[in-house]
Amino acid sequence: MTQHVRLGVVGFGWMGQAHARALTRVRHHYPDLPVVPELAMVADNAPDSRLELAKDSYGFAATTADWRELVTSDAVDVVSVTGPNFIHAEVAVAAAQAGKHLWVEKPAGRGLAETRAIAEAAARAGVHSAVGFNYRNAPAVEHARELVRAGRIGEVTHARFQMLGDYAAHPQGAHTWRFTRALSGSGVIGDLGSHGADLAEYLVGPIVRVMAQDCTFITQRPASVGAASHFSRGAGGPLETVENEDYVSMLVAFESGARGVLEASRASVGEQNAYGFVIHGRTGAIAWDFRRMGELRVCLDQDYQAAMWSTRLVGPGLAEFGVFQPDAGIAMSYDDLKVIEAKRLLESIVSGVPTGATLADAVRAATVAEAAMESITSEGWVKL
Repeated sequence: MTQHVRLGVVGFGWMGQAHARALTRVRHHYPDLPVVPELAMVADNAPDSRLELAKDSYGFAATTADWRELVTSDAVDVVSVTGPNFIHAEVAVAAAQAGKHLWVEKPAGRGLAETRAIAEAAARAGVHSAVGFNYRNAPAVEHARELVRAGRIGEVTHARFQMLGDYAAHPQGAHTWRFTRALSGSGVIGDLGSHGADLAEYLVGPIVRVMAQDCTFITQRPASVGAASHFSRGAGGPLETVENEDYVSMLVAFESGARGVLEASRASVGEQNAYGFVIHGRTGAIAWDFRRMGELRVCLDQDYQAAMWSTRLVGPGLAEFGVFQPDAGIAMSYDDLKVIEAKRLLESIVSGVPTGATLADAVRAATVAEAAMESITSEGWVKL
């Protein structure tokens, strides 16, 4: 029997639109999925034409400026929470209490307490969840995980995870909600650092200890005007204080005994979405760069010294690649990773079995983030 699942999106900026596109495309790539997604409603109060766009270009059946109307609507089964960090917990908890399944962008809450509150509300309501840790969905990353789990690189000894961006590198970048602690929580720790923590635990295993340092490179920014994104420039207005960090680096210890480094920055000139990892084991190594998403670099089946790297092109037969492209070397996209995310949420709803990144993973990433912030204050190691 085919089940109809109706989507409501709270916040129709770039990410809300990405969620809508993903739901629209799910059955293009997974025609046997026993679910028909429907675009039911968008809630957004931005003073622009987002609601018109949602109806006219995306085909949503209804729009509203009040998210409360959306989460209580009988016409909505799944709520995508894609607005600013400061609305995530209130919206997600209310949606769960109304019996709606949740698709929440990271960081789910402004800190561990809010993230736990969302997860606990979902558990009490018995609803399913997805969290926006999309980089783990890349077929090359899935293959890397298989290689690690199969022991192809031997016992993991150490790893590096890098999440570097330049979206806040310009000193005239507008002072949006992202730079205010009460609205955003942490800065890059919760934003890009949460992705790094999720990849680290997904590939290597649980993190048990953290020691971190941070820095704010640009301490003041011009006030934003209107509904500015985090790529917007200030308009020459008064300067406002940046309250959270531009950069963080962490030493991490894994439960397995492996050691690692996790580095994240939102203000690295020359780095656009420079996300990836290098994982070393006793007999080999693997590496991945999001900007070359369809490639996995491997160093396998050689001697301990003078070993050479080679590049594998991901193709059909590895993870989800084959449902998007017919042959290796044809690029997948960021939006494709969101389609996989949507598909796994829909599978969870139909089967009753959690699939993909869930709120439990968001709690784990928030636990790492909180430990990092505690370490920054104490200037020492913190156990999770």
